[in-house]
Amino acid sequence: MTSQGGSAIIPIEGLKQKIRDIPDFPQKGILFKDITPLLADGKAFRAAIDQIAERFSDRGIDLVVGVEARGFIIAAALAYRLHAGTTLIRKPGKLPYKTHSTTYALEYGSDTLEIHQDAVQPAQRILMADDLLATGGTMAAAIDLITGLGGKVVGVAFLVELVFLQGRGRLKDQEVFSLIQF
Repeated sequence: MTSQGGSAIIPIEGLKQKIRDIPDFPQKGILFKDITPLLADGKAFRAAIDQIAERFSDRGIDLVVGVEARGFIIAAALAYRLHAGTTLIRKPGKLPYKTHSTTYALEYGSDTLEIHQDAVQPAQRILMADDLLATGGTMAAAIDLITGLGGKVVGVAFLVELVFLQGRGRLKDQEVFSLIQF
């Protein structure tokens, strides 16, 4: 597969090479996939966003929802490209207005996500977006927030997927697209 960024066509392997491995971050034994080199390369970033947007261009997306924090970057760029609005799902205490929240299990403990109560209107067509699909727990919780507000999730988009963690399985009721897979 290739994607077009301006006049440059960048193969997926070329985009994949823009992602840097950081060993033992944020803790020992984790190999962190750092997307910042891809984001810093304007042609590569545009090529990635264009290809993800193309996948969902015929879905009548009303709103692209970004999940804390790198997901905000992906969601905003996709929203612009799809002529849609965007909104944010954040960690507790970061949103200034009335919120809905959900708490979900992590491998070691739990976490909570919040969204403004008025961020999604009933029946709005929603594209969920994040930088990375790992175990799928965060995105599953985010989808619960959106559907709880009456939004219709029509797709879930990731820049990167760590296939070996099988996070896609937690999102089995959704159309999931990941541009780059490891």
